[in-house]
Amino acid sequence: MVQSKTSIRVRYAETDMMGIVYHSRYLPWLECSRIQLLDDLGCPYVEMEKMGVRLPVVEVNCRYRYPARFDDRVTVTAEIREMPRARIKIYYQVQRDDGQLLCEASTLHGFMDLENRPCRPPEKLRKAFQASFPSS
Repeated sequence: MVQSKTSIRVRYAETDMMGIVYHSRYLPWLECSRIQLLDDLGCPYVEMEKMGVRLPVVEVNCRYRYPARFDDRVTVTAEIREMPRARIKIYYQVQRDDGQLLCEASTLHGFMDLENRPCRPPEKLRKAFQASFPSS
């Protein structure tokens, strides 16, 4: 398993008229956490694009449990639980810093080249995964 944590402070602009973080605002938080995860693996997304590989989102699932509000401090944990192949699934938990679980989510991505054709992950990323999933 590969895991990364990202801290976020809820901005006023992310809340609705009820003072609750609007549901779509969680998606950029997931992206921030996903980008941090790739950085922590030693294969930043910007570097992957330079290698000719992109990771478009093909599926998103979110389960909202409790609301986040303006000025909350939240931690987004991103995990890769199984060795990626042609696709990569990332699981997330969004928790307020008091430990309250706010949201559970997952995103599914396909490895694509610059012509939007499916491709294999770059060698550098495959090696990072192999180091993290030695039995795969």
